[in-house]
Amino acid sequence: MNAQPNIDMLEATRLTREGRLAEAMALLQGRLAGAHPATTPSSTGGDDGKPAAAHFSRIIDMVPPSSGGGAWTPPKSDFPHRASHPLGGLAGASGQRQVPEALRDFLDRMGQPGSGVGLDGLVRPGSTHAVVPLPEGARFEERMFANEAGSRAYKLYIPSGYTGQPVPLVVMLHGCTQSPDDFAAGTRMNELAEEQTFLVAYPAQAQSANVSKCWNWFNATDQQRDRGEPALIAGITRQIVRDLSVEPGRIYVAGLSAGGAAAAIMGSAYPDLYAAVGVHSGLACGAARDMPSAFAAMRQGGAPQHSEAKDPVPTIVFHGDRDTTVNPINGDQVIAQSRAGSDLRTEVSRGQAPGGISYTRMVGCDDSGHPMHEHWVLHGAGHAWSGGSSSGSYTEPKGPDASREMMRFFLEHSKPRAASPV
Repeated sequence: MNAQPNIDMLEATRLTREGRLAEAMALLQGRLAGAHPATTPSSTGGDDGKPAAAHFSRIIDMVPPSSGGGAWTPPKSDFPHRASHPLGGLAGASGQRQVPEALRDFLDRMGQPGSGVGLDGLVRPGSTHAVVPLPEGARFEERMFANEAGSRAYKLYIPSGYTGQPVPLVVMLHGCTQSPDDFAAGTRMNELAEEQTFLVAYPAQAQSANVSKCWNWFNATDQQRDRGEPALIAGITRQIVRDLSVEPGRIYVAGLSAGGAAAAIMGSAYPDLYAAVGVHSGLACGAARDMPSAFAAMRQGGAPQHSEAKDPVPTIVFHGDRDTTVNPINGDQVIAQSRAGSDLRTEVSRGQAPGGISYTRMVGCDDSGHPMHEHWVLHGAGHAWSGGSSSGSYTEPKGPDASREMMRFFLEHSKPRAASPV
């Protein structure tokens, strides 16, 4: 299903340690489909001391912390930090070859354990299989969708107040290492759906597609309409529209981190399907086209593609200004992409959530005063869902309620009936 060959990070590390930089760089760029796995024993090895099979998959995220308030760290390895690495002289006067910039970005991510990316304000429970009791009459169903692009499982929350009447639909795209149950618990979107009566779908990324269960937002083939993962997510959306009663023009998509980047892609690829988009700690569509540019975009922002849509999809963005996993400049780029050159009047307000996190909220309005985008900058917050519950992973309970604010923004927008999917 995936057009690009899978990438073995351990093999790339081994090649770099041996000074085989061209091969390491080629592997990162997906050109060495036949590379052999690393044979050096590591923490992934079995109890018998034999090395375990390396993971052949595209991984862009670090290892999550095992307890609340911790930090993400690189996959465990004996690879020293660049400053003390035997190859550190590559950038100096030793006469050896310089490390390419994209490979330096990779080495920064794969440095010494403990020097990884911090997730300020992160709350992560011991289990990623959070279970929230269902209200009487509500359902949280497991479903499956398949088309020519492959198949994906998903969960669908049907609130107790749904009796067949047309209601809005929100598609929620989880972040790396998360599951639909975990994401639902952390965002509390099901609770909001029960209160306001709308459907919520949670597509599940398959571990066979990405070992960390990240949506592959950085693959060119997964950024296009009717191809790859966008085709699967849109297919899930349309399947729900066929099976249940969805209010015409009131279909929305939102996500966190890799899921936020995927949500931006869905808004760009399917402006006729989604009436509004929510991007939390994510990146703009086209910010990366492969693995090296993904690392670069996460660190310093990317070069998102220009939107060709005549009427850009209204977008709401949440991003912590202390996010060291996805640079906050990416939130600016999501907004810039959603504006698509539109001349909007910007209104700025500031406030503080009951939990103590302050924010700056920038609203772009059209000539009639209707909001077309919102950008919430969360001061002091890291890479986590604002206002979420500690019963799910990667949440910042002390921030403003991103789920409620997204739904408020979503319901301010609907597509004309003629533009709604059948």
